[in-house]
Amino acid sequence: MGHDILGYDQSGKQIAYARFSMSNYNADVLYNVLDSEEHNAGVSGAFARSNFSVQQIELALRKFIQSHENKYSLKGNDPDNVQIKKFLENCLEIAEKEGKVEVCFM
Repeated sequence: MGHDILGYDQSGKQIAYARFSMSNYNADVLYNVLDSEEHNAGVSGAFARSNFSVQQIELALRKFIQSHENKYSLKGNDPDNVQIKKFLENCLEIAEKEGKVEVCFM
């Protein structure tokens, strides 16, 4: 069991991926900044999909950076923080191009 969180473009191509073990609290961080706690089934995602606008992803990325800039290094020291930031940046890139990005919580 674990949390697999995937981002897709409008053609269905996977453009972002984040993976956390079932006991890794950093999964909660990603659910929280995406305001998607209802898709967290505890030991995994709830097998749900949501679309996010540019503004929603920008807000998620801003919340993540602001909450972690003083506590943790975002420059590569913590692999989970790096993967969360990269996931959000990849989703933002697609949302800016296509108007939205789909995220699947498994």
